[in-house]
Amino acid sequence: MYIHKLKIGDIELNNNMLLAPMAGVTDKAFRIICKKYSNPALVCTEMVSSKALYYGDEKTKKLLNTEGEKRPISFQIFGSDPEIMGNVAKLISNQADIVDINFGCPAPKVVKNGDGSKLLLNPQLVGKIVKSVVENTNKPVTAKIRKGWNEENITAVEVAKEIQNAGASAITVHGRTREEYYSRHVDLEIIKKVKENVSIPVIGNGDIKSAEDAKKMFEYTGVDGIMVGRATLGNPWIIGKIISELTQQREEKEISSKQKLEVIKEHLKLVIEEKGEYIGIREMRKHICWYIKNLKDSSKLREKVNRIENVQELVACLEEYFNNI
Repeated sequence: MYIHKLKIGDIELNNNMLLAPMAGVTDKAFRIICKKYSNPALVCTEMVSSKALYYGDEKTKKLLNTEGEKRPISFQIFGSDPEIMGNVAKLISNQADIVDINFGCPAPKVVKNGDGSKLLLNPQLVGKIVKSVVENTNKPVTAKIRKGWNEENITAVEVAKEIQNAGASAITVHGRTREEYYSRHVDLEIIKKVKENVSIPVIGNGDIKSAEDAKKMFEYTGVDGIMVGRATLGNPWIIGKIISELTQQREEKEISSKQKLEVIKEHLKLVIEEKGEYIGIREMRKHICWYIKNLKDSSKLREKVNRIENVQELVACLEEYFNNI
């Protein structure tokens, strides 16, 4: 009833639970881990700057490395120049299965340049950007938006119509304004309104931490799919748990400490393979903090982990901790 296949353009997804793109989080290693332990229908790269790609920035190009990953993969780009966005869409079309446009990022460094959620104040420009991207790729184009800029500027429905009219294949709606960031409860009513006003698939996003949350989202808004973001931090199996509970109507067992340790070690190995030991260990620190959140003496382990710079020492430290809890 709730979980079913989802078609975006000419791509049929195995289910309708998606992993949200998150800057600094959904790198190649995290996508592989989530895909393996949760089986989301679609994963997405971290959002990348269209201008940085357009001008050949090597660091930005690395964010789009998907070699060896299971498909499909969506590539998310952001920017406010329709011509540059179109050129970049053409550039990434050989790699991407879906091209996603970010109109929802609330970060100050993004909105100060007129990108991300700042574009929610200019629906017509949103339409031009989407049209340019659609015209420059043969892949389905999707867009991620928010409720609006603030309570005085609730533009989600208007923006969604522009996105659809410009030729996009699906829209993801995060039910908060830019001003709210991630505070307050998600507004399901605005997601419902978007769903009622467009004919392309609508994916609901925000505050999905359990099967109960997903069920509520599906029933209240009528969305075609759900995107899960922050609930996956330290919990890459959450999407699989939601799928299982909604299809089998029973609560899944919690992951054991032994299983969690093995996943952390696997995640660490993947990060180091991709980024090297020096950067990999530093990147994994935040992930380890999320994995051990609310566990016994987690603050002590966090202090140790933040000082370790050697992979063998880090693994030994983690094994000692998990064997003793």
